[in-house]
Amino acid sequence: MEVTAKTIDGKEIFRDERHYHTQATTCRDEKMAYGAQNKASYVRDTSLQPYAAKKETFEIKLPEGVRTVDVTVELNYELQVPENKVPIHKVTKRVTLDR
Repeated sequence: MEVTAKTIDGKEIFRDERHYHTQATTCRDEKMAYGAQNKASYVRDTSLQPYAAKKETFEIKLPEGVRTVDVTVELNYELQVPENKVPIHKVTKRVTLDR
């Protein structure tokens, strides 16, 4: 998932990227079952579950004088290498601090 924020004139002021992966467990507990991660004893769920909402929080520090930005969230599926992406969903919203 890629999140970008741009000012009204198109200047990018924020970019963040998050990766979601399947778990390397037996699904019976939180202990690792296989893979190069055997040195770690517990895992954190970083997968996207079907039909389940997942909340993410991003804090964007706005430059002085900027009160409105366009925020774009893109969800992509990576096929083995980061350069090989398949777009799944894209949403752009204008966010303002003004009422």
